[in-house]
Amino acid sequence: MKVTDTSAASRQEHAFAPYIRILGKGKTGTRSLTREEARIAFGMLLDGKTEPLQTGAFLMLLRVKEESPEELAGFVDACRMHMESPGDTTADLDWSTYAGKKHQNPWYILSMLLLAQAGYRVFVHGSMGHTPERLYTEVAMREMGLPIASNWTEVRSHLDAYHLSYLPLREFCTPLEDLMQLRNLLGLRSPVNTLARMLNPLGAKASVQSVFHPAYAQLHQGADRLLGQSRAIVFRGESGEVEVKPHADTRLLLLHDGQSEEVRFSRTIPARVASVSAPACEPVLALWRDHMPDDYGLQATLMTTAAALVVCNPKLTEKGASAQAETLWQERNRSQLG
Repeated sequence: MKVTDTSAASRQEHAFAPYIRILGKGKTGTRSLTREEARIAFGMLLDGKTEPLQTGAFLMLLRVKEESPEELAGFVDACRMHMESPGDTTADLDWSTYAGKKHQNPWYILSMLLLAQAGYRVFVHGSMGHTPERLYTEVAMREMGLPIASNWTEVRSHLDAYHLSYLPLREFCTPLEDLMQLRNLLGLRSPVNTLARMLNPLGAKASVQSVFHPAYAQLHQGADRLLGQSRAIVFRGESGEVEVKPHADTRLLLLHDGQSEEVRFSRTIPARVASVSAPACEPVLALWRDHMPDDYGLQATLMTTAAALVVCNPKLTEKGASAQAETLWQERNRSQLG
């Protein structure tokens, strides 16, 4: 005979249950979490104070409801409290990369290089493996011999020496990386993939972010404003990465000291370019070394560089940024990827 546990402990509501209830009370009863509620709830996730069932329910209820800027800001607050401290390491530009390339080669890595060679300290952070059949930045940078760190000390050394460093999310916020890897179990991306792009662990004044869907750009900008991000640019990039598509008109949302502005980059290639069979690093290396021309790759590199220059230099126009990107390309150190 089954014995029912009637102890007081078994009847006591779990401390995380109220946050699920806020999100799951139906069309008329559901509301968004406040920033403080979001910070506390996500902190419990990161601390492992929730049951697996609660974690999945919370993330998917948010996915269905769609996150608010206040929720995202609260989630980022919680993550920053749980991250390993970077100490006094600084960067000029925060570059988040959590999507992986699916349709085109990773040309944006050449933009990182151009900016680094121009003297900007570019800190890159990301994750990999949560979506199949994609080429992730960590894999591409490793193949191209670019600096990948395993801790903040190495990041500081890389930025001082090369003005460029990549640190995987797993190395500075392991619980968040674990939540991101639930994508294969849940079958959907969760808010984790959105909030990770706003972490800016080094507090860089400028940030570049990409979204999968245009509507998310406003959400990113709203959260950035709440988080006090000085300058940020958000746009729908190729495959969800920070890479301008040269065969499409691109709408970029620029945030500067709390003020919003829209910047538009017109396409430089009139016809749509077909997807590659599989993203690879070889064509990217060949373009940098002048071994093999690629108009799409060159335009993607220049336009992405120009977008980053606009956010790093608020007074720079799109035309001025494009001219500066062209100069950086012509003066690049071709032997760096030798």
